[in-house]
Amino acid sequence: MAIWKVTPSLPALQQRLEDTLAAHLDIVLEAVGDDWLKASMPVDHRTLQPAGLLHGGASCVLAETLGSIAATLCVDPERQRCVGLEINANHIRSARQGRVTGVTRPFHIGGKTQVWHIELRDDEDRLVCISRLTMAVLDRPAAAAGVSSAQ
Repeated sequence: MAIWKVTPSLPALQQRLEDTLAAHLDIVLEAVGDDWLKASMPVDHRTLQPAGLLHGGASCVLAETLGSIAATLCVDPERQRCVGLEINANHIRSARQGRVTGVTRPFHIGGKTQVWHIELRDDEDRLVCISRLTMAVLDRPAAAAGVSSAQ
């Protein structure tokens, strides 16, 4: 059974990434399941640190992009929005080339917070990074939700 309150459309979600950091890093949404979302990012001049390894911050960008999109799909966008509260990342293995692919799944989907688990793997399916993202679920102002203040 799908966890999404908004039916995911990969082309529509990818379009929302235009003109963002995710687009600059060439993050591509690849697949979606009933309770997971998958995206990839190149390991290239945009994502490397000076030592020639995938930059930990770039890994966090991919993880937070995945978790943020997934969190947003789990709320009514007319009534709520999700924002990042905390991200943690453990860098397990270095990557020097190719693409890293991330998959996110929820640990917790609550009314005020969500916690997402993200695993990043290299082209050989070796674990590169594990991340945990906590999202705050915020109510939109009544006017933004289409509710008159006279009600």
